[in-house]
Amino acid sequence: MAGLSLSNLTLSHFRSHRRSVIDVNARPVAIHGDNGAGKTNILEAVSLLSPGRGLRRASAEDMTRRPEALGWKISALLHGPHGFNEIEITSEKGASRQVRIDGKPAPQTALGRIARVLWLIPSMDRLWIEGADGRRRFLDRMTLSFLPDHAEISLSYEKAMRERNRLLKDMVREPSWYAALEARLSETGVAIHHNRLHALQALSGAQAQSDTSFPTATLTLECDMPADVETMRAALADNRMRDMSAGRTLIGPHRADLIGTYAAKGIAARDCSTGEQKALLVSLILANARALAADFGAPPLLLLDEVAAHLDAGRRAALYDEIAALGAQAWMTGTEDSLFEAFGARAQILRVTEESGLSSVSGPT
Repeated sequence: MAGLSLSNLTLSHFRSHRRSVIDVNARPVAIHGDNGAGKTNILEAVSLLSPGRGLRRASAEDMTRRPEALGWKISALLHGPHGFNEIEITSEKGASRQVRIDGKPAPQTALGRIARVLWLIPSMDRLWIEGADGRRRFLDRMTLSFLPDHAEISLSYEKAMRERNRLLKDMVREPSWYAALEARLSETGVAIHHNRLHALQALSGAQAQSDTSFPTATLTLECDMPADVETMRAALADNRMRDMSAGRTLIGPHRADLIGTYAAKGIAARDCSTGEQKALLVSLILANARALAADFGAPPLLLLDEVAAHLDAGRRAALYDEIAALGAQAWMTGTEDSLFEAFGARAQILRVTEESGLSSVSGPT
């Protein structure tokens, strides 16, 4: 199955790249170079081809090249199951991101309808042992990959919750001030919960049907909230006094947590070794990609930052075999090209160097 792929990626004044032009084919892309050369910046640029703030969750201003701070531009040629698209993302000095698809202005959410992008980065290695907010973001990224409208629903929910929390902190007791906000919270909150359950079901099915060298993770969603809109609206109204005492909304999908279990051992992911936790994350990203291949009609772009360095030689070879079998264009980084030897001719190699403060890209081979 042919997946999504980029044939060109051009970066202008983006992070460490004053100007980098990367021409590739549909094979996986292995990027190597010294630390600080700008490898992860390339992956971040690709991550911006999907809705949201990218793999670093950075602001548009933070992504501009210093010291010029002129703004930045990313151009990409995307090939997918629904055709060919030219994507341009720009940020003028001090301005937010602007998206153009095939020369026409478009909202960020439109990117989710033509591309799917998944990533695994080192900061995610502590997913199972840190706070629930990181696990919710992880789940919502997976959910967004199946349901592009999930982003708009989530934004609507967050806006309504902020407004309701403001009323609670101001000790506003008049019910009429809450009615419309709680109606929107109920509708969007229940939709968010159902969307997340849909994503978990798709992942579970993909894991059950796959033959993988990585351990399977059983995922459950812990969320004490009503299952339907009317019940949630009534619960929000009933809880106003308790929420007012707390100064925030205490029920809803923003209180959910994602619980992972190493299925074969029956051990909670948080209690697994560091290596096992990494392997579970790799397994979930691969399962997400397989599920998308069936749902979207093509496997997604995969961004794997420094993933090879944390796997032994056998696991690296297994990962590369599964990426190749999936047909995904994976963009991977590592400090040495030897980390990608098991790929052989199935991948193309790029080298990133930093000379005189500028990142430059050579390849592919």
